[in-house]
Amino acid sequence: MRPLAQPVTNLIEAFSRLPGIGPKSASRLAYFLLRSDERIALDLAAALRELKEKTLFCSICHNIADSNPCAVCIDTERSAAVICVVEEPLDVQAIERTGEFRGQYHVLHGAISPVEGVGPEDLKIKELLTRIQKSQDSENDVPVQELIIATNPNLEGEATAMYIARLFKPLGVRVTRLARGLPTGGDLEYADENTLSNALSGRSEM
Repeated sequence: MRPLAQPVTNLIEAFSRLPGIGPKSASRLAYFLLRSDERIALDLAAALRELKEKTLFCSICHNIADSNPCAVCIDTERSAAVICVVEEPLDVQAIERTGEFRGQYHVLHGAISPVEGVGPEDLKIKELLTRIQKSQDSENDVPVQELIIATNPNLEGEATAMYIARLFKPLGVRVTRLARGLPTGGDLEYADENTLSNALSGRSEM
């Protein structure tokens, strides 16, 4: 059997390294780009280049941004006294779609998972601790009064929430958890706006 042209093989292998993309899906994507208008492939290449060149992680909340600090962190109309702690940047977008939350965020970039070898030191928990201590020690900053733990309602998310609660309660910070309107074992980014709104308004103490 004649092997594929090397550029096609390279593209299939590149797509296969993406999460959720198996060999068959990778092949379909590669052949679609091969057969489609040249502009589609060029636009994709330009978007990928721009993604790496013009995006960064906010040094305060660690969300994806195109400026540092990000637009949310410098928005004076948002409350700096309340921080919503999420696992991933996509979770920020999910909560923002509700239009209910007017505080700030902190992105952990994952959840505690001993099975996968992910511990607290692998997440942005130390940065969150520094952020809160700085707000409490500075005369110019608004002290953080509440942490809303919005990790996913699964084993990893619950373990992360409990760890954060034990770590931050001694600092005098109120720690709350999203209400149980979220399905157990689900991912925050897939929840609809009404479910997330109810979870925010019905959050409980930890």
